[in-house]
Amino acid sequence: MFSKILVANRGEVAVRIIRACKEMGIRTVAVYSEADRNSLPVALADECICIGGNAAADSYLNQKNIISAALASGAEAIHPGYGFLSENADFARLCAENGIVFIGPKSEVISAMGDKDASRQLMQKVGVPVVPGTEILRDAEEAKERAKEIGYPLLVKATAGGGGKGIRVVEKEEDLEEAFLTASSEAKSAFGNGDVFLEKYLTNVRHVEMQILADHYGNILCMGERDCSLQLNKQKVLEETPSPVMTEEIRQKMMDAAVLAAKAATYTNAGTVEFLLAPDGQFYFIEMNTRLQVEHPITEKISGIDIVKWQIRIACEVPLEMEQEDIQLKGHAMECRINARSTGKVEFLHIPGGGRVHFDTALMQGLEIVPFYDSMLGKLIVHASTREEAIRKMEAALCEMVIVGVETNIEEQLKLVRSEVLRKGDYDTLVLNSILERN
Repeated sequence: MFSKILVANRGEVAVRIIRACKEMGIRTVAVYSEADRNSLPVALADECICIGGNAAADSYLNQKNIISAALASGAEAIHPGYGFLSENADFARLCAENGIVFIGPKSEVISAMGDKDASRQLMQKVGVPVVPGTEILRDAEEAKERAKEIGYPLLVKATAGGGGKGIRVVEKEEDLEEAFLTASSEAKSAFGNGDVFLEKYLTNVRHVEMQILADHYGNILCMGERDCSLQLNKQKVLEETPSPVMTEEIRQKMMDAAVLAAKAATYTNAGTVEFLLAPDGQFYFIEMNTRLQVEHPITEKISGIDIVKWQIRIACEVPLEMEQEDIQLKGHAMECRINARSTGKVEFLHIPGGGRVHFDTALMQGLEIVPFYDSMLGKLIVHASTREEAIRKMEAALCEMVIVGVETNIEEQLKLVRSEVLRKGDYDTLVLNSILERN
């Protein structure tokens, strides 16, 4: 087992990793920007090293400085968390070149699965269903020809990146050229790769993902699904598990497809296979996230398996000790992302409590919320025996949460949790705007 791990991230995920390491008897090194000098991860870690200025490009994305910090501190491994360098194949390769273990899949796998066109082709080859679409297209004229085969509406999608960047919905042919050029330009600017392809735009679908763990000995476990359909601008807002519309038959087929995808990619460590689930029960592969997911805690709640600890063990080439039949999913779990709507100092903070209620955060009273990074302040997580109880528990927890000094989305989350649409579980990826617009 590693004796020291460097955590190449900030905020609540850095806290999450540091706590897991403490429980495993592993020393930790926190790296931080000037803006995060007084942060909770810095206070909790055994050692801390400043790696640059406030901007992410100068600090949490500064590969050279992070590697230097790892070598100077004697860290044997780096955990990237999520975001920043977690799906950067070059960084994973740089770790290996410097004799440091990257806690995640190999750089070649990150590169292959991060390319949406390459991953689509691989899934088609092994029989995992994909959304009807094209390969990478040369120009807008070729796109117009191929669009006639697919039919409208359709999506122009970048092969690289995520978070909604490089994606455009096209309803009719006259809008295709502008969407093609805009998506390509946006992707080139954000990810350094302007390649795009077309995909059929499916409506009334749900975004359902399968959590997998894969060791170095060919063992792959699937830990059930998470429903992440409640999104604003393609950013997840509330996640739950199990999905309220999932049947045992569809779940088993989707789990089998996720395992098949991981095998085809020769995947190791924790990962997530993402699907679109149509109302008729058909599902389609959209991408594989080669990292820890923000919403991983709800899977941990219902499975009893610590995903972060297993990430570390697998990186140390420890074989999985469970078989698929050993995984028993119990109860219902939900997560609400609590986001800042402004900057400022946290003047007062009250975190809700009670049985099976948890706020995963790095917030502290007096902490300054800065504009340089992601707006997420933390994740409010509940676990209950039934979905109905989980919803009531989440509503009570949101009512109890108080953050003074910074504007947040707590009221929006409360409105969502109280909505009839959520309570019925009858929602898709486009419904959230209409819920929040209602009085």
